[in-house]
Amino acid sequence: MIVVTGGAGFIGSNIVKTLNDRGRTDIIVVDNLTNGHKFVNIADCQIADYIDRHDFLQQVIDKKHTEIEVIFHEGACSATTEWNGHYMMNNNYEYSKILLHHCLDYGIQYIYASSAAVYGASQKFIEHPDYEGPLNVYGYSKLLFDQYVRRNGFDKGSQVVGLRYFNVYGPREQHKGKMSSVAYHFNNQIKDVGEIKLFNGSGGYGPGEQRRDFVYVGDIVKLNLWLHENKQVSGIFNAGTGQSQTFNEVGHAVIDYHAKGKVSYVPFPEGLKEAYQSFTEADMSAVRKAGYDQPFKTVQQGVAEYMKILNGNAQA
Repeated sequence: MIVVTGGAGFIGSNIVKTLNDRGRTDIIVVDNLTNGHKFVNIADCQIADYIDRHDFLQQVIDKKHTEIEVIFHEGACSATTEWNGHYMMNNNYEYSKILLHHCLDYGIQYIYASSAAVYGASQKFIEHPDYEGPLNVYGYSKLLFDQYVRRNGFDKGSQVVGLRYFNVYGPREQHKGKMSSVAYHFNNQIKDVGEIKLFNGSGGYGPGEQRRDFVYVGDIVKLNLWLHENKQVSGIFNAGTGQSQTFNEVGHAVIDYHAKGKVSYVPFPEGLKEAYQSFTEADMSAVRKAGYDQPFKTVQQGVAEYMKILNGNAQA
């Protein structure tokens, strides 16, 4: 049996669907469907069971689910604008710790979502404390758990992997609202008003020239499933493409798909300036050294595929 927490969310539901495509249906989805709109992400999936996130945690505390194969722990509050630290630490840190110890106690593979937000304003993105310094409480919650894993998670006989996701985009993210990827928002803007709005310059970058490591969700799923198949690999790894690209490039990739539209620039929000990463670029050396050799799509390749799915011209 496979457990996917956050299984009705963005990355989690893509993991579930890809597992289905590979012939696995013995999947328990754990999530919080207070936002019932998320159901659409797993409506086309075959699963063995659905369990509410609070119920699942209690069941784990009660020593149930000891026979499972792997937990893909994707569930978290991923809102970088959320400043309720009490909520964030309970949701992202304490929950993850309880699952970690359950997996260590019963020899269960544990592959969890960390985040590039742990690096903050760093100009180097290497999995080492020298380069870590989050700018918001979301990033701190992820860093604190990574630190906990470094102290308690390795050399215990079972696989533990943290994946520091960079800017992931792709299908099944529509429920995230403001936290959906820029590619998703740009597509809506082109359809609604024929114009993509980008931020003016910040952090020494010109208008729309802020650079992020944009990584297609399909490539993230492949990495997760490769790790599942290679349980001898443990560690904390970056999960990006290794190549930063500009927001302008994302915008023009969307425009190219629609063959219409233009870009305009809006003032950079004052409240974001101190907590905004103007540049990210994953150093992928560690995961490559661990044996992962699959390519990652460029913005131009990934956005083109995503636009086909988003606009009804391909299967999700």
